[in-house]
Amino acid sequence: MNRYDPRHPPPADLQFTRRQFFSRSATGIGAAALASLVQPSLWSAGAVPGRPHFAPRAKRVIYLFMHGGPSQLDLFDHKPGLQALHGQDLPPSVRGNQRLTGMTSGQKAFPVTSSIFKFARHGANGTWVSELLPHTARIVDDLCLIRSLHTEAINHDPAVTYLQTGHQQPGRPSFGAWASYGLGSENKNLPAFVVLISRGSAARPADPLYARLWGSGFLPSNHQGVSFRSSGDPVLFLSNPAGIDSATRRDQLDTIGALNRFQSERQIDPEIETRIAQYEMAYRMQASVPNLTDLSDEKPATFETYGPQSRVPGTFAANCLLARRLAERDVRFIQLYHRGWDQHYNLPSDLRLQAEDIDQPAAALVRDLKQRGLLDETLVIWGGEFGRTTYSQGKLEAANYGRDHHGRCFTMWLAGGGVKPGTVYGETDDFSYNVVRDPVHVHDFNATLLHLLGLDHTRLTYRAQGRDFRLTDVHGEVIKGILA
Repeated sequence: MNRYDPRHPPPADLQFTRRQFFSRSATGIGAAALASLVQPSLWSAGAVPGRPHFAPRAKRVIYLFMHGGPSQLDLFDHKPGLQALHGQDLPPSVRGNQRLTGMTSGQKAFPVTSSIFKFARHGANGTWVSELLPHTARIVDDLCLIRSLHTEAINHDPAVTYLQTGHQQPGRPSFGAWASYGLGSENKNLPAFVVLISRGSAARPADPLYARLWGSGFLPSNHQGVSFRSSGDPVLFLSNPAGIDSATRRDQLDTIGALNRFQSERQIDPEIETRIAQYEMAYRMQASVPNLTDLSDEKPATFETYGPQSRVPGTFAANCLLARRLAERDVRFIQLYHRGWDQHYNLPSDLRLQAEDIDQPAAALVRDLKQRGLLDETLVIWGGEFGRTTYSQGKLEAANYGRDHHGRCFTMWLAGGGVKPGTVYGETDDFSYNVVRDPVHVHDFNATLLHLLGLDHTRLTYRAQGRDFRLTDVHGEVIKGILA
């Protein structure tokens, strides 16, 4: 054991008292604390923000979200055997101990309801598609159909929040915000994350669609989605008010920026730097957004391809065309919400209206991207937060029925961006009630989408509230069977 020998003292630079140690190391500790305040991501387990972890299959995402829960039974999951059971009570063994919504939990009977719509095989692999989606049926060889998605959520807000943020409770960053944080932007004149909203033709009460669904949560606020409007300025306060020209605006921003930088140096608040960047982005958007949203340079044939509604601002068709223009300008994440899919009643009539809204434009978007050489690097997603029940909600009539929320199995499709085209993945039971092959949980789905963007979902993290958060929480496996 080494002992201190006063005849041979250690070198002077090693003679530290406890007080001297803290005095000399205080600067280093302070620097570390400052770094954690200015850039918390440096203390996370993830890689450097703005860079993929590995070579991406897709550079951007166009997410076509059907808010309300489209019926897989009436669109993609063909179950002809239900015709023989139509009107009979759903066997308890099929339903099991599933948690039901308050809208059907009190029903005395759960009558099996076969689809009123005809199905046919399409494409090289003979994929079943409903008659409601003739245009989608023509591009089925470009699609990867996942029939085995499932979620624990049974009501709209928790289910949408779960799919979009990885958690049923609000407060987490949205998928688009994670993509912006993880990959950054490729266009300095437009936001990395843009949101477009359209209302369906079915006369439905307005389902809640909160801005937090495209929020940044605890990520820096410059990663939140920017919602474009269909009338007036595409973005609020985009135009200068009367009496303010571009030079005056520039002078104002320079003055505000100088004040913000002075405050940032005093408070060491990273959100102030974010605000400075947002002011500058807003200034650049004053020139870039009007050019983006002006569709006058589109050819008449393009409008014909997307359908007559593509000339009407704010419709799903017009938003699909705008999404393609955003993709051309390298916007990272483009989210389209289409409302009106909550068919608890009058499903045959209302689902037909909703399908007419989206069928031609969505198919046109995929074809348009493919024709322009953009589909391989653009991941297109179509689907909602859950599916619909096999049994009818309320009274089952000869030509009318409704379906309640159903999270045990539902269908979504993907196109481009590194997914295997012409593929059907997963299988449900004879009632389209339970998954029997290749289940895909919400976390698995999101892990796979991030993988296609070149991001490892276990490494894309952000430290907040004393722990590292990620989109997939502590779950998720990449679905290798759908990768090209």
